[in-house]
Amino acid sequence: MDAVLVLNAGSSSIKFAGFESAAPMAAIPRPIFRGRVAQAGGAVELSVKGADGTQLEKSRWDAPAAAFDHQQAMRRAIDALDAHDDGLQIVAVGHRVVHGGQHYSAPERITPALLRDLHALVPLAPLHQPHNLKAIEIVDSIRPAVPQVACFDTAFHSTQSRVARAFALPREITESGVRRYGFHGLSYEYIASQLPRVLGDKAGGRVIVLHLGNGASLCALQDSKSVASTMGFSALDGLMMGTRCGALDPGVVLYLLQQLHMGADQVSDLLYSRSGLLGVSGISSDMQVLLASSEPRALEAVDLFVHRIVCEIGSLAAAMGGVDALVFTAGIGENAAPIRARICDGCAWLGAVLDDRNNRDGRMLIHAAHSALLLAVVPTDEEEMIATQTLRLLR
Repeated sequence: MDAVLVLNAGSSSIKFAGFESAAPMAAIPRPIFRGRVAQAGGAVELSVKGADGTQLEKSRWDAPAAAFDHQQAMRRAIDALDAHDDGLQIVAVGHRVVHGGQHYSAPERITPALLRDLHALVPLAPLHQPHNLKAIEIVDSIRPAVPQVACFDTAFHSTQSRVARAFALPREITESGVRRYGFHGLSYEYIASQLPRVLGDKAGGRVIVLHLGNGASLCALQDSKSVASTMGFSALDGLMMGTRCGALDPGVVLYLLQQLHMGADQVSDLLYSRSGLLGVSGISSDMQVLLASSEPRALEAVDLFVHRIVCEIGSLAAAMGGVDALVFTAGIGENAAPIRARICDGCAWLGAVLDDRNNRDGRMLIHAAHSALLLAVVPTDEEEMIATQTLRLLR
């Protein structure tokens, strides 16, 4: 069986999935397997499951906690797939690439020239881009004849207006590439593809999608296209996140540099890795841990997380002249019913009325019958979107 391999490489994990490549052009590619290689303390764990959830492979090996070896992890994953392939043939590899910059607003076949361009964008996404590109280079060393495709997290937001993407900076700086890009685009594009099934004739209306996970953002959709988003030039902007600060007065950065005499690397570490839920609570970046805690700092972190989301919903509603639906997705959005309830309570002024039972029971539609807004929970699937984009391009 011919298959597309999808890779989503992070700093200490690689998520991967396989999809049938023989489906008709308009069909959704059928999943074959899903897996993950991840650092777990002083070891690395590999897990591969079939489409039906059957465990195909599970292994663990010792490794220094501070040195995730992407090359070894990728080889172990490929070896595991080869051991269970049943005639499986990888005919293409699709990659999540966080940043496409100004010039890449659609999937691209990977070439040496494209790789050079994407390496130049590393300063714009320092936590993600290097690992995305490392995965591409490793696949090329292992399977050099297999075509690879880059699918960009920024591409979905290219439909936003020039005004929505601009900062109030001198034009020469804006034209050098300093503008709002937006991220989580692969997730938003997948959710947009599901809206007709979930929202019916409201799917093309004014929809705010809440991608709430360790990384978090909101996106305003009209006609299933991005018109505004909370993330901007970098993945630091917008909402408070697991370890990232979200929107911050630029004067704070100047204060850290000039008055506290922090270096650029220290500031970067603070804003990317020591802020957000972790920084405010001092306990954890994991929402489930914070919800289970009675510590005042944990409660404050959750309060601030919800407050920032509700405020940004108001901003995006203003950008569209109203809102017809809120759609929750990603780890917190899909699994944390108390957070969904608190956000909906904060949006009562927009006409949001939650059905508490449906929310607790994990239903897809969670609004009460008399709610002015449709409220929904839709699981995201970035891997399926990458497979779809890869197949479309190569065909």
